[in-house]
Amino acid sequence: MSAISQLKTALGDAKVLTATDKIQDRRHDYWVVSHIRDRLGAEGPAPACVVRPGSVADVQTVVRIATATGTPLIPFGLGSGVVGGVITSPEAILLDMGAMNATRSIDAENLLATFDAGKNGLEAEQEVAAQGLTTGHWPQSIAVSSVGGWVATRASGQFSTAYGNIEDLIYSIEAVLPDGSLVTLGKAPRASAGPDLRHMLMGSEGTLGVITGVTLSLRRAAEKQAVSAFAAPDMRTGFTFQRELVQRGWRPPVMRQYDVRESKRLHEAASDCTVIMVHEGPAALVDVERAAAFELAASMGLTPLPDAIVAHWLGHRNHVAGWDEILSRNIVADTVEISASWDRIAGIYDAATASVAEMPGCRAASAHSSHVYRSGLNLYFTFAIKKDGPEELEAAYFEAWKRIMTATADGGGSMAHHHGIGRVRRDYMTRELGPEGAALLRTLKGALDPKGVMNPGVLIPDA
Repeated sequence: MSAISQLKTALGDAKVLTATDKIQDRRHDYWVVSHIRDRLGAEGPAPACVVRPGSVADVQTVVRIATATGTPLIPFGLGSGVVGGVITSPEAILLDMGAMNATRSIDAENLLATFDAGKNGLEAEQEVAAQGLTTGHWPQSIAVSSVGGWVATRASGQFSTAYGNIEDLIYSIEAVLPDGSLVTLGKAPRASAGPDLRHMLMGSEGTLGVITGVTLSLRRAAEKQAVSAFAAPDMRTGFTFQRELVQRGWRPPVMRQYDVRESKRLHEAASDCTVIMVHEGPAALVDVERAAAFELAASMGLTPLPDAIVAHWLGHRNHVAGWDEILSRNIVADTVEISASWDRIAGIYDAATASVAEMPGCRAASAHSSHVYRSGLNLYFTFAIKKDGPEELEAAYFEAWKRIMTATADGGGSMAHHHGIGRVRRDYMTRELGPEGAALLRTLKGALDPKGVMNPGVLIPDA
């Protein structure tokens, strides 16, 4: 009996979709390369079927059938991924987690909330906010991404400098492993019970199992929010300002720095780099932190800017132009996020932007930082390349990525900060992890998924 027949027998026809009009829009996620191929008429094939599980038991059934039959199984959250984490094949089962979107519990005493993996991120935030709480996790994709997807890609939110990345917010993870067994990892604020196995699933991108539920550690909503903004004469001065502020112990949830090119998009009158911050928490702390930022800025020659600049960012921070709007002009654009220590970040910024700017047809090569740590920060590069025809866009895309990845690796940084690996970064993973680290990742994959059915083609580098 085929995998599809087994699935229909076990789950019923309503949960196993095979009609073309029901599965065609699940061929890929938001990766621009897939959209380029679609516009050229070279779109990839639809999966053999789309399964919409309604329970953890349904997921276990699907995983067991996929493993038993050797059928590729591709977990799908809400489709906001931008690195090629979802590309289907004619024989594959696409596991659409969108129907598993319940809020299982909100525990105000312990500040915990448990969600199905398919829960829409913005809906999750709105539900806890109704009780005076917050997840503290605000990725740009919050309205179109799932809680399980946050975990699977090791995501970061815009308020991470104070509140942490997704790995800092996770209390426990429930997942179905490739053999169909169910594990729940994490049951206390901290444990010293061997390696923290939750991290095995964070960033696993569907290659080691299917995340079915997540418990997040919440925060109470901030008593007060304030903002500040400064002009810095150059990127290095801005980096030094941010480093000094966090190393003195201040942690504004939002700390962002834009180079001159991106500053002009943020506010048209810009002639320098721009640093913006959002301060949140108890009113007394917010006031003191903001005052400390102004004092430090003055001592380093940064000039205060109007609060309205930050207000504009807060109001428009999640707007993203659609791919069709960009691709229709024969322009390919993307963002690439990396990270590095303080002593390396400026060199990587210079090398990457200069290298991309040399590409024929380059219309933009810029960057901003958006996640700050005591030992360094990230950079979020943006490129836009204009070509003569749509058939040239994919090659330009991969060339721009190659230049940024090379500049980052040569400069001693990490090639990925929060979007994940997918397909676009997979071939760079051996350099990122080292040959031994890449071999260890393959060993883990082989132990958990010996048939290689779980989301093949992403994350795991070839030997």
